[in-house]
Amino acid sequence: MSDKNKNKNSADDLHEKAAKLEKTLKNLSQELKINDLYDKINFDDFLYLASRKPELVFRDIFKFFHDMIHFYVPEGQDDYKLTDDSVGFVDYNFNKLFVESCDDPFFADRLFANRFMNLVNSFGSGLQNNKIILFEGPPGSGKSTFLNNLLNKLENFSNLPEGVMYKTYWRINLNTLKKKSAITNILIYGSDEQDENALSGQSGNFIEISCPCNDHPILQIPKKYRIKLIEDLIEDDKVRDKILNSKEYYWIYKENPCHICNSIFHTLMDEYGDPMMVLKTIYAKRMTFKRQFGKGISVFNPGDELFMKPITDVTVQKLINTTFQNEDIRYIFSNLAYTNNGVYALMDIKENNVRRLTDLHGIISDGIHKVEHVEENIKSIFLGLVNPEDKKNYENVKSFQDRILHVNIPYILDFEAEVNVYKNKFDQVEELFLPRVLQNFAKIIISSRMKTDSTVIRNWLKDINKYRQYNDESFLLLKMQLYKGIVPDWLSEEDVKKFTKSVRKSLLAESESEGVSGISGRNSINIFNCLISRFSDSDNLITMLDVINYFKDDAELLSKIPSGFIDSLENLYDYEVLQQIKESIYYFSKKQIVKEILDYLFALNYDAGVTEINFYTNEKIEITEDLYKNFEATVLGIDSDSVKRAEFRQDMLKEFITHTLASEIKLKGVKIEQTQQFLKLLDKYTRSIKENALAPYIESDNFRRAIMDFGTASFKNYPERLKSDVTRLVNNLIRSFDYTEIGAKQVCVYAIDKKIWEKFGR
Repeated sequence: MSDKNKNKNSADDLHEKAAKLEKTLKNLSQELKINDLYDKINFDDFLYLASRKPELVFRDIFKFFHDMIHFYVPEGQDDYKLTDDSVGFVDYNFNKLFVESCDDPFFADRLFANRFMNLVNSFGSGLQNNKIILFEGPPGSGKSTFLNNLLNKLENFSNLPEGVMYKTYWRINLNTLKKKSAITNILIYGSDEQDENALSGQSGNFIEISCPCNDHPILQIPKKYRIKLIEDLIEDDKVRDKILNSKEYYWIYKENPCHICNSIFHTLMDEYGDPMMVLKTIYAKRMTFKRQFGKGISVFNPGDELFMKPITDVTVQKLINTTFQNEDIRYIFSNLAYTNNGVYALMDIKENNVRRLTDLHGIISDGIHKVEHVEENIKSIFLGLVNPEDKKNYENVKSFQDRILHVNIPYILDFEAEVNVYKNKFDQVEELFLPRVLQNFAKIIISSRMKTDSTVIRNWLKDINKYRQYNDESFLLLKMQLYKGIVPDWLSEEDVKKFTKSVRKSLLAESESEGVSGISGRNSINIFNCLISRFSDSDNLITMLDVINYFKDDAELLSKIPSGFIDSLENLYDYEVLQQIKESIYYFSKKQIVKEILDYLFALNYDAGVTEINFYTNEKIEITEDLYKNFEATVLGIDSDSVKRAEFRQDMLKEFITHTLASEIKLKGVKIEQTQQFLKLLDKYTRSIKENALAPYIESDNFRRAIMDFGTASFKNYPERLKSDVTRLVNNLIRSFDYTEIGAKQVCVYAIDKKIWEKFGR
């Protein structure tokens, strides 16, 4: 290729790369831009938008917060409606709110999720406007992570098209003033700008003032005209009635503008004498929330310096006075103005935050804060985090008690949520464990956080001994299921019916006192890390026995776990493993089972020792005592004695002659395979075969060796029937119960070596 062509190709490549880069930068620019469609609009356009999207436009911080949460959290499902009168214990998915795009995810269990959503829904009803909400929980419960993620999503939401909220912005044409000002090109930024109170030149002869208190534009309309405005503005009857009559919109009709906006409005009324001229100076500016600059979100740590002085600017005040040729507009406000219609948060109620909390008392009660001689209207969401031991800093102030709403945020009580914590901290951690063992580790940790005496459970389940096979004596395992919204299928139908609305409400009330002690979230991560480090060099998966020994080898750690809980958890695990193995090795050949039932029913009519043709199958059978015994032992169990078998045989013969043969077959013409006796035997025989599927192998060393050799060259040397059963066992464990091949072999050896069938009968 010539040098000329090479240079041409090189230039083409550069042009192509430059074009791609330009396209990439344009896309990035669009991503970085906040939705400019609603960024700043005049009052006419604002009212038009309000008429089209009133529920989007008319939002204060409480409605905005409510809408933000429901934007990230899908509608929940009450997945255990035992009766029509549900207690509203709903399954919510918090992934988008607290996990996705979060540097440090927060995993909420179902109990806290419902507490939080009940709080949020009360915001949407306008019920918490005069409260400070304190999230109370022990150290290590994830309070700070929760609040940081919550505020981060609030900030992100404010940058989305769905997250628009408006504040007042004044844009006054100086040429329209009667007393012409020599000042031009003035822009006064309020609290929503990065450089507070900054002045900068801008083309045009205007003064622009952004409300530092984040007043909603509708508040600039005098109170007595607002109802009529809404009535005329909104055409949809249903939406109009909602905005006129719902508590969440009462603020539209009762709130006043801040003193700065109020002064500007009346000054302009005096200047113009025409309300239309005043309204033309009002713009709606989109609010944004930026925690870093204290815009809409201010977060204070206990050691942060107290800032009590009013905020003003002598230069700005002089410019305002000069512009309007008077001193009626006082440009002064408090630091609370930055979070008016925003969120004011305190991280831990101690040190300087105790003073901040107590200073909020009067503000929360009356919604008014005095700034020198000026009254400042304050409406914010006040949030805080508190450890139980720090409540002493304010709980003796009696007048404060009805202004504080405590929301419990205890240690996790949901084992799946606890597992998610481990999975977040450690990569591919599930691959280190046999199925369900990781969840059982989490259950052991959670048991340390629960109370061992439940009045609700004792009063509900009168006979708790019948559930010993599935539970610990304190029924913590049952509570762990119920706290997830799961009613176990091993509960009797009678007890399920007794799990009424009042019982469920009492159980949820009882949960409020759990999770405040025990192994903390931080400590559980350290404990888990030590466990997996112990087995990091092993080729085997971590078994239930490994977990049990880990806890029992550490006396201090074991002392935190309720007595007997680990043994009960081990029994439950062994029982479930045994059922999995039986289910996996069981081979259902309906054709063979049908033949054996028909042979038995036919043989009932003959004495042992004869050979006859079974006219139900058209096959010759030898009627022997073993034929009777094997069938009866399968149905009644291999431990059944000769007396039980003889009684069973007589009952079957009597039923066959008097009902099956005489009534169903001869009188009604029913085929034998459709008779009641046949169908009952089919059900019993099938279940019994499954239950006793391991019986041929429980004493066989060859069975264990065949499992160990599965997948190796040595496996071909075993008998065909054994190879077939072992292959079916391993493959079904993989397909139905999420084992790997190594895990399937390992759990089978675990069951064989422990002889777990001896606990529950063969």
